[in-house]
Amino acid sequence: MNILFFGPNGSGKGTQGAILKDKYNTPHVESGAIFRENIKGGTELGTKAKEYIDRGDLVPDEITIPMILDRLQQDDCKNGWLLDGFPRNKTQAIKLDESLKKANMKLDIVVEIILDREIAKNRIMGRRLCVNDNNHPNNIYIDAIKPDGDKCRVCGGELSTRADDQDEDAIGKRHGIYYDTETGTLAASYYFKDLAAKDDSIKYITLDGKPGVKDVTADLVSKL
Repeated sequence: MNILFFGPNGSGKGTQGAILKDKYNTPHVESGAIFRENIKGGTELGTKAKEYIDRGDLVPDEITIPMILDRLQQDDCKNGWLLDGFPRNKTQAIKLDESLKKANMKLDIVVEIILDREIAKNRIMGRRLCVNDNNHPNNIYIDAIKPDGDKCRVCGGELSTRADDQDEDAIGKRHGIYYDTETGTLAASYYFKDLAAKDDSIKYITLDGKPGVKDVTADLVSKL
């Protein structure tokens, strides 16, 4: 089962990806991790990517897509993969689709988590980190995991915030790219939605991101 995952920052996309990874023993392939692995490993593509990154430039698709395809063709992905974080715009979606077909790699499922932009922003800004375990879920804007005052709801530990979680301008820029339905990430998602409407072999799944993690997971698993 080869899955492409879309969802804005704050939608719980990473959490759902991790759950699917464990449930189906499917590698959760994140584009950022692919860059880090290639740069750290000193691969030819990684070296080229680093030159762009060091200059503060975007890495061209001609470098990014081959790195992604190489990762998806590794042994642990032979029985399926879950790709997260790419494509980020419609142009990349078209190029990825063409590259997958050229490599005879089938895309089975596309998942889109739908969440209102304001709710997504609040969820990011509401995240709180426990001093004892950052994986303890605490968010002041989600009733199910709202902390006990300024203490962790799981263990009572002290809570803190990440600086980037409180940067509204940075969040706005990231969400501006994601929610752009003309050229941005949602446009990429809709490109695959249009493909699925014409090709029965591709399944396009939408999930309501507002409920709690368990409810979203149950909805996702029932639709796979």
